[in-house]
Amino acid sequence: MTRLSRRGFLAASAAMSASLVVPARARAASDSLSLVAETRTIDVNGRAATVMGLTGPSGQQGLTLSPGQRFQVELLNGIDTDTIIHWHGQIPPNAQDGAPNTNRMLTPGERRAYDFAARPGTYWMHSHIPQQEIAMLAAPLIVRSPEDVASDRQEVVMFLHDFSFLSPEEVISQTARGTGGHHGMAHAPTPVDHGAMHHNGDNAAAAPDMPPLHGMDATGAMPMDLNDFDFDAYLVNDRTLEDPEIVPVESNGRIRLRIINAASMTAFWIDTGDLTGRLVAVDGDHVQSLPGTRFPIAPGQRLEIDLDLPGDGIARPVLALREGAHEQTGLVLAPAGAPVSRLSSRAKTETPPVAGDMRMELAMRAMSPLSQKQPDDRHMVMLGGSMSPYVWTINGSVWNEHTPISVAQGARVAMMFHNMSMMAHPMHLHGHVFQVIAIGGQSISGALRDTVLVPAMGSVTVAFDAGEAAAWMMHCHHMGHLATGMMTELQVRATA
Repeated sequence: MTRLSRRGFLAASAAMSASLVVPARARAASDSLSLVAETRTIDVNGRAATVMGLTGPSGQQGLTLSPGQRFQVELLNGIDTDTIIHWHGQIPPNAQDGAPNTNRMLTPGERRAYDFAARPGTYWMHSHIPQQEIAMLAAPLIVRSPEDVASDRQEVVMFLHDFSFLSPEEVISQTARGTGGHHGMAHAPTPVDHGAMHHNGDNAAAAPDMPPLHGMDATGAMPMDLNDFDFDAYLVNDRTLEDPEIVPVESNGRIRLRIINAASMTAFWIDTGDLTGRLVAVDGDHVQSLPGTRFPIAPGQRLEIDLDLPGDGIARPVLALREGAHEQTGLVLAPAGAPVSRLSSRAKTETPPVAGDMRMELAMRAMSPLSQKQPDDRHMVMLGGSMSPYVWTINGSVWNEHTPISVAQGARVAMMFHNMSMMAHPMHLHGHVFQVIAIGGQSISGALRDTVLVPAMGSVTVAFDAGEAAAWMMHCHHMGHLATGMMTELQVRATA
């Protein structure tokens, strides 16, 4: 049994092969799914708000692809300005990646056809223009596998976003001026749920046995900058806790939460309340089951969490708690006839930071890790920047002055993200899946990811096999940082 969001999701199909973009007229309409970038109106705490979105063939936001189907999509730019849509976490040919360094923008009214192999798992699609992503030009992309069908779990999508009534341009302007958010130094204490993350893998330590939080001093706290901008609302599936989505579920039901952090600048803790969840996948790839009740998620990342509901008929919220703040959002899982209590959009206590807490990253183990191989190439990528002036850099350069990082096609690459700033950065690499192999000085055989949070004044090392010979974008997925320069290219060069 599958339940998908009442206000905005999912329709249709795709899954295996690859080709270059071809003109839309060369494809039969019946072969492709329609996807429209457009403006739409949502209700935010009783006030109408105009946002953007990606509407699928059923009129809902986003796409669901069935097992064995290809990603065959005809995209229409229905907004009044140029756009480009990136298929986050998928690995299409570079010409279909939806990144403005190598793909031509879509003009208003233009259609473009895509056809490539879809990777199963929880993904999303979004504009690669920061202002448009702040305006919510984004939607879920769920690619179901045969195993998903066989598991017979009710699938519930949680699409997280941060929302402002200001224009995206003003959001970025206030962020850069230091007038839109906290901008203060926060401390990263040990999270409330000390036992939240235990691991049943043979080589992973449970939370109580883990080393101190990476990057922190002996007192367990390190000052860092959090929350560049205070948004007006925090949404799950376009809704706040003032009017949350109520998801009908069965008593004793089996749930698969597919959680996507599409927020432009906000990290959250996912809180499953009195139910112990089992983290089974991150960024579309499976990990050894990791039980807990709180799970961190940075911008651009995805989580898949299994919940087994008791037969008590009680409605239960699943919350997303804004790091370092009181704001919260979420949805409610409600068996038939269960009363639903009113929920507040503000938690009673301040939620600890996600930034700096690397215990889940340390605990995760990939179900299908990379093959054992010594790196052919090693790179250190320096992350820098400051709140004043508000400029963020990779290897000392902003985007317009960047020098691409060159690697050979097929090479095993070890890349250390070394963060010399006082903010954590969710680093995303296009066109590749990487494995987390070290956090600070601690080597691990960690999760496969496409977006990893690098703590303030800390480091994360990843490994990957260089793919198609092309220029692939690599950037911070915090839109304030991206808009002010924190982006570069991985230049994969062809070998003879």
